[in-house]
Amino acid sequence: MAPIKRLLVANRGEIATRIISTARELSLDTYALCSGSDTSHTLQLADDHVIRLASATDYLDISRLVSIANQNSIDAVHPGYGFLSESPEFASRMQAEAHAMVIGPGADILRRTGDKLAAKQLAAECHVPVLAAMQSSTDNIEDVEHFITDHGLPIMLKAVDGGGGRGIRLVREHIDLAASARRAMQESPSNRVFAERAVVDNCRHIEVQILGDRSGHVMHLWERECSIQRRYQKVVEVAPSTISDRELIDRVIQSAVTMAEKIRYSSLGTFEFLVDPATKEYWFLEINPRLQVEHTVTETMLGLDLVKLQLEIAQGASLKQADLALLGRPRPYNHAIQLRITAENVDSDWSLSIGKIRSFNLPSGNGVRVDTHLNGSHQATITADFDSLIAKIIVSGPTWADALRKGRRALQDTYIHGVRTNIGLLQAILVSEDFERGQCNTSWLESNMPALLPHAQQLEYQRKRQQSDSSREEQEAPQAMSGLSSSSVLLRKGDSWSLQLSPMSESGASGGNEEHHLKLLRVRRNELPGILQADIAHTQPAKDSTSSSTTKQWRLALNATNASAASIASGARHRRGDPSNANHVVIPFAGKMVEILVDEGDVVKKGEPICVIQQMKMELEVRAGKAGRVKWMMEVEEGEDVGEGLLAAELEEYDEKESRPRL
Repeated sequence: MAPIKRLLVANRGEIATRIISTARELSLDTYALCSGSDTSHTLQLADDHVIRLASATDYLDISRLVSIANQNSIDAVHPGYGFLSESPEFASRMQAEAHAMVIGPGADILRRTGDKLAAKQLAAECHVPVLAAMQSSTDNIEDVEHFITDHGLPIMLKAVDGGGGRGIRLVREHIDLAASARRAMQESPSNRVFAERAVVDNCRHIEVQILGDRSGHVMHLWERECSIQRRYQKVVEVAPSTISDRELIDRVIQSAVTMAEKIRYSSLGTFEFLVDPATKEYWFLEINPRLQVEHTVTETMLGLDLVKLQLEIAQGASLKQADLALLGRPRPYNHAIQLRITAENVDSDWSLSIGKIRSFNLPSGNGVRVDTHLNGSHQATITADFDSLIAKIIVSGPTWADALRKGRRALQDTYIHGVRTNIGLLQAILVSEDFERGQCNTSWLESNMPALLPHAQQLEYQRKRQQSDSSREEQEAPQAMSGLSSSSVLLRKGDSWSLQLSPMSESGASGGNEEHHLKLLRVRRNELPGILQADIAHTQPAKDSTSSSTTKQWRLALNATNASAASIASGARHRRGDPSNANHVVIPFAGKMVEILVDEGDVVKKGEPICVIQQMKMELEVRAGKAGRVKWMMEVEEGEDVGEGLLAAELEEYDEKESRPRL
């Protein structure tokens, strides 16, 4: 293979920053993509090496990326994770149309491993245990019904080409099947799913890091454990696994190696399994044929640079030639923990917290690593266009106890102002007895949330009080930390308005105009249309030709009265909901409206979905909190942005004898 001359990093955020750093160390001529104001990951590069996209959706536009590669003489593309990293079409078209290789296992292996059913068939060929599943994918719910008839409930519905937790739904009751299948299909690029028997109790999520060269040689880099998760989204990862039965783990590792050898796997890949330590059973889940978000714990455990290994193997290096600092297999010498810092409000069902990050502090010190795209010289904004991941804190020590202590200290040293984060919950997880003893399974986090949340809130408040530069209002009102995210109207420092004020005469006619100017200096609390607290600069025009305009700074406190709030609610296109009103179905998080499932006049049951909101890569249902008739339903276009706290529907009591049926 020829050496890489020009590398394009086709990703953003912390993973783009991570890849660019290693590429620079290897003296590779590196280009990066960005869209809008989301540019912080490009700050390491010269301006002429930064390619601006028209919109965030261009990251998924294969034709556009092929054109960019041709225009800039790119001969290698690193896709990172997500986006097009598992697309065989992207890999094959980039090679055929731009003569550029996509860093990874290649199109052929992507076709065999990116398809979950094909990967399960590979496992069966290698005599690796798998859960009973449909033999082919489908877009017909009747096929799933037949599987349930044969195997019973619960089942797991999976998008055949999903990834990162996308397109997965657990179905315990038959009543949930139709809605779950619809959501899983909509999160699948091919709109196809399959069903498999669900094992939901007492299991751990274990994944094996595989590395292969282009000569068919394969090795493993031990395992990671990702059991701390919610909705199949990983929150905390550790390496090595906390399972004490190394014989069981070795069997899992060997299964991954056998499968990788069967297909002569090349580059980095992660082979994932469910493991039951009590019964000593395990089952293959899927292959992620790319760099993983949690690759960092393997790097920290072994002292390796996996991105560097990827790039070296892509240029033709064998495993022996690649920089492993050894000719055999590296042995774990550290315990590592990765903590994902996300812009999410865990008090509001993990909803995305949108807004500008005003200031931040990230930890440092022995055994502490931080992967992030945040930069003190560049303000970052959290939007609904991308994932909520802000930073990854990776801590390590020679023992599990050492790593745990470092993790607790690192979180105490971390703050992010401007958006809500999950830092308090991460603290609660790390101080829990179950986590300390390594006894958390895949359902632990969600089943323990009622106990973890109050502890997380307490730890969050204590941490903010201890931070010397916390502002007074943030200490007094931690619930207002989300600032911008609690309103559908986004206000920023520097926003300005020209005000035309015309005094009214007794007859109702207006007099001469006065032009005032108002500028926002700081948004302290934005819950429009109800509350706005801000620092402003008000410029009053000159009274006559002999005087000059004057500017004075004010603290603005705007609070809606009952009467004005009612008029706003009745007149505005989007009403805000009252969480204390049982008849209000309130949108708990900002996102894009995917589908409205009911009409005015429909009768709904408690827990029935009212609408579907897309937030980041997941489609989430907003459900009725009680039974009733839909009195009012919001009017919104498909794909339109909706804010946290908006009223999706208003219910009213109904007489079952008079209710009209749903169509």
